[in-house]
Amino acid sequence: MQIVGVIPARFGSQRFPGKPLTNIGSKPLLQWVIEGAEQSQKLDKIVVATDDQRIFDLVESLGRTAIMTPSDLPTGSDRVWLAASGMEADVVVNIQGDEPLISGDILDALVEPFETSKVDMSTLGRSINEEELNHQNTAKIVLNKKNEALYFSRHPIPYSRGDVPVENLCCLKHIGIYAYTKKFLKEFCEQPPVSMEMAEGLEQLRALYLGAKIKVVKVDHDSWGVDTPEDVDVVLKKLEEKYGKA
Repeated sequence: MQIVGVIPARFGSQRFPGKPLTNIGSKPLLQWVIEGAEQSQKLDKIVVATDDQRIFDLVESLGRTAIMTPSDLPTGSDRVWLAASGMEADVVVNIQGDEPLISGDILDALVEPFETSKVDMSTLGRSINEEELNHQNTAKIVLNKKNEALYFSRHPIPYSRGDVPVENLCCLKHIGIYAYTKKFLKEFCEQPPVSMEMAEGLEQLRALYLGAKIKVVKVDHDSWGVDTPEDVDVVLKKLEEKYGKA
């Protein structure tokens, strides 16, 4: 099985233009992501899909592979598909380009369901607390007994009519990293956004609309993305905790 990791890295973020090139400690953000992904034992190839020559040049200067893609693609998933469509791959991993704390073991856990069962897609989740359950910026997943996604929502799910402890709910906090069969990624990107996806602001609902079997892997990892310039200092401290020096 050929497994390809694609890191979408767009220059023109509305909240943080040029963030892939922003230094966090001793390295640009994108370099942290690349080096974290390279710790994976299961990825056969890693490429960066970008829309900007400066990002392309950084990747090339690091001795890695970059692919130019148009600036007007609607989502990171579309950027990943455009890069992966011309490559030999059975499974494509969408590695968020603003997650400098990504590690190889997390990516390997994401890929493992494709080795042991027939799934269209996989993603990650971790245990959730009461505050996260009730916070509308936190995406939640409800699972079936096979650890497959039933639904994703920003609202507390499942709704509880009584005082049920959060640990007894079949719900996890969603960690937005994905792997797909190449065949399903193509189907996903060819399907325009659907109503429940737009209502919740969660593109993974499009996959459920298409009938995808989505395996959810439970991990201890939390998502620490860089969305704004203010996030840089927070992530730097976490990198220093993880590596001793960033």
